[in-house]
Amino acid sequence: MKPAKVKRRRRTKRRLLAGVGLSATLAVAVIVGWYAYQAVANLPGTPVPSLGNAHLRSATEPHVPYNSDRPTSGSHLPSIAPWGIHTAPIPRERQVHNLEDGGVLAQYNCPQGCADLVEKLRSIVSRYDKYVVLAPYPGMDALIASTAWGRIEKLGAFDEAAIVRFIQAYRGIDHHVRPLR
Repeated sequence: MKPAKVKRRRRTKRRLLAGVGLSATLAVAVIVGWYAYQAVANLPGTPVPSLGNAHLRSATEPHVPYNSDRPTSGSHLPSIAPWGIHTAPIPRERQVHNLEDGGVLAQYNCPQGCADLVEKLRSIVSRYDKYVVLAPYPGMDALIASTAWGRIEKLGAFDEAAIVRFIQAYRGIDHHVRPLR
């Protein structure tokens, strides 16, 4: 074979391999992108835009109003409510710090009392040693609301699978803003 033909064959072979490699890379990128989109699209709850994470000196200090009823981000106190089960409402400014620290809050509104519902919610929350809080929230526009940083899910009836899915999706994800180095 003449040297020119050998060079052309090698060049053609390299181009063909490069094209196959590029096609394979593109196919992998599309597949990964599709799965990433599905993972985000299938997250439980409704997204709520972040209001940042400024610290307050006290619960009475003025701050930007929360953009959801069950706050999901924004100004908050420097300390958290203890993880676990509460029988009294938790100040909203304290709840937000729990969310920032990776917590999920399950709250309920039962003006006429709902011992059965509370027991079912207690059963779920007691499965977790930290990062989950159960508390009443009088006046809420839903029977049950689960909140995490930037997410809220309101339920009109008890749905164990939905509550557990929400907790598992967001529990333990820290949301402190760290400065770039």
